[in-house]
Amino acid sequence: MKSRTINVKGGDITIVTREEQDYISLTDMVKHFDGGSALIEQWLKNKDTVLFLGVWEQLNNPGFNSNSPEFEGIRNEAGRNSFFLSAKKWIDATGAIGLYAKAGRYGGTYGHRDIAFEFGSWLSPEFKLYLIKEFQRLKDKEASTASLEWSFQRTLSKVNYKTHTDAIKERLIPSRLTKAQTGIIYASEADLLNVALFGLTAVQWRQANTDVPGNMRDVATLEQLVVLSNLESINAVLIHQGLEPSERLTQLNNIAISQMQSLLGNRMVKKLAKPVETLNE
Repeated sequence: MKSRTINVKGGDITIVTREEQDYISLTDMVKHFDGGSALIEQWLKNKDTVLFLGVWEQLNNPGFNSNSPEFEGIRNEAGRNSFFLSAKKWIDATGAIGLYAKAGRYGGTYGHRDIAFEFGSWLSPEFKLYLIKEFQRLKDKEASTASLEWSFQRTLSKVNYKTHTDAIKERLIPSRLTKAQTGIIYASEADLLNVALFGLTAVQWRQANTDVPGNMRDVATLEQLVVLSNLESINAVLIHQGLEPSERLTQLNNIAISQMQSLLGNRMVKKLAKPVETLNE
């Protein structure tokens, strides 16, 4: 589940993507308001809120039945002093998808962005406007990233690598393998690719980096991951041609060196590697 954070009037608000839709943390939204999370249930008990949620579900949720006894009961009771409605109760009773409650990391009550904006209006019109502004800023940055990725893929498809040796980071460029290294029989094709690019098998890397979480590919740079993807495709062709592992490893290592030298000088790659938060700054 994709998670991002925006800052609204000094407070961080989590946004997650669920079923390709953006959901905003209502729990984060109320952190700086008197009453805290109790405000969510206070809002939910309003008659207008229940009616709004019902219409939203009718428009967006094929499984929602506005004539069900469960929804009718909630709608009839809404607004009374004794009426209580939590997000969980609403979801369990009606099968709603506009709200959901999450436990653990990034836990809390989340609402589809339409619902979160409506909740923002109830909290404070000013807060809602700032929320919409920051949310739109995030979406603009994400759109910029997607555009860069598309352009980057076109660049790769043309193999339009530019060499700029002054900008090469020597530590990232693979070393040329020795005859002894290419003559070793590696346990898997994955390790053969690892040696071609990183100079180490997965086990060797783990032994040399015991304090680093994840594996060698988890900590690889964008450039290394691009080259690794290319090597996988090239290796499949070499296997089809019947080349021995040692021959393939030598060729793959040479290709890895050449492509890393080119990619490290490619300005588009450098821009794409920037975090989303800094793309439009």
